[in-house]
Amino acid sequence: MLLNLIYFILVLGIIVLVHECGHFLFAKLCGIYVYEFSIGMGPKLFSKKGKNGETEYCIRAIPIGGFVSLAGEEVDDDKKIPENRKLYAKKAWQRFLVMFFGAGFNFIFAVLVLFFIGLAYGSTDSRPIISEVVKDNPAAIAGLEDGDRVISINNRKVKTSDDISLYLQIVNKEKPVEFKIKRGEKEYTFNVTPKKEKVENQDVYRIGVIINSEKKHGFIAAIEYAYTKTISLFHQMVVTLESLFTGGVSLSQFSGPVGIYNVVGTQAKAGFANILYLIALLSINVGFINLIPLPAFDGGRILFLIIEKIKGSPVKPETENKIHTIGFLLLMILMVYITFNDILRLF
Repeated sequence: MLLNLIYFILVLGIIVLVHECGHFLFAKLCGIYVYEFSIGMGPKLFSKKGKNGETEYCIRAIPIGGFVSLAGEEVDDDKKIPENRKLYAKKAWQRFLVMFFGAGFNFIFAVLVLFFIGLAYGSTDSRPIISEVVKDNPAAIAGLEDGDRVISINNRKVKTSDDISLYLQIVNKEKPVEFKIKRGEKEYTFNVTPKKEKVENQDVYRIGVIINSEKKHGFIAAIEYAYTKTISLFHQMVVTLESLFTGGVSLSQFSGPVGIYNVVGTQAKAGFANILYLIALLSINVGFINLIPLPAFDGGRILFLIIEKIKGSPVKPETENKIHTIGFLLLMILMVYITFNDILRLF
């Protein structure tokens, strides 16, 4: 448990550090006064002022989250700070860069991690090819064969092997799943009905296929892998968000800190490469979620910048902050709900 906790703190700490470094660096580049750069939440464990005595660098007790505190970000105005060094005094494009590059750094970091994985451990082939159909399972009974290339699942176009796993997660598993495949030069359509099994007292649906996972090596292969996998993981987030509204995915399936802790422990046992992959996955998730245009997220602040450009004047800071505060409270309620579900899954 102690080792899992250490991994958990390191994984989340790295992702938060990268995100906040993006905000921090672009705030500094744009000449904005930074009060504090903090990793973690709650009481301070360690703090130190920068060389110019301006920014306080902190590590806080609760190893979840972090923040960069900027002058002019809140309604309360600090008269000691020059007006031209406050966030609201900067041009819209500068404020956009500050807000965007938290997520932007997460995406860049994920690409670098995935490139390293490809270079050090080999690049997994992303082609959506079925390498093996398990005998006497639904896919074999339906007519699928080894070497079939999946073109679509339930009319959703399949481009990578990740798409196969993704679309099988969001289908109605009680109904037949339509596979359109390419075999040689011909295309075929098969309907596969998943088989329900009990695994550790949970219902698991299987169709009985093993997806191609061959690995290629080399610098170029690693670049291709990093690019393809990043796009694929981003696409997974888009489809998951879409499915949340259409009913393909429910809120109860989402994980918070407790769920992530369990996943980190599982991946740690599987090896360092799995931990690296999890870091890349979570980094993209954090970046994507932060760009959703909802209050309290970076995307919400970017939305207000867009509104400002459309109407020709900024939204009153008091109004914007009230909206972000309400959004933050709703986000906390959502996190409590997700964490409660994570805890229930432990028992």
